[in-house]
Amino acid sequence: MSEKTWLTPQAFRKLEDELNELEGPGRIEISERIAEARSHGDIKENADYDAAKNEQGLMEARIRKLRHTIENAEVRAASSDGTVEVGCVVVVEDSDGDKIEFFVAPAENKVAGMVLASPNSPLGDALLGAKKGEKVSYQAPGGVFTYTVVSIAPYE
Repeated sequence: MSEKTWLTPQAFRKLEDELNELEGPGRIEISERIAEARSHGDIKENADYDAAKNEQGLMEARIRKLRHTIENAEVRAASSDGTVEVGCVVVVEDSDGDKIEFFVAPAENKVAGMVLASPNSPLGDALLGAKKGEKVSYQAPGGVFTYTVVSIAPYE
């Protein structure tokens, strides 16, 4: 059994749109490129053909990954019960008083301009369940890092 991947409704739609694009126009375009390259003659020493076939393989791998993610997705918005959970935007403060904003979510939920803290990462794991004002610490290759949770809000 696969573990569910939590996705915001926006991230789910984005992945569905990408899958539809790859399975429709993407496949048509790559098959046309392969046919064009094949028409250039011997495919044993045809760099265009090799490149198109390689790109096709990468695209099909991405399609499989997208299908798996979509089929195993838990789509929901984060709640606002005052604790950090997947789907929350968390502002933390370090010992120097510097504030950093994190989006606690799996990598499929990337949002431009926001630092992602995956729930599977040491930081994301440390943040899960924390409340405003609590200190959280985690071990990283550079040592132990401690932050104070300043604010928690569901991603919108």
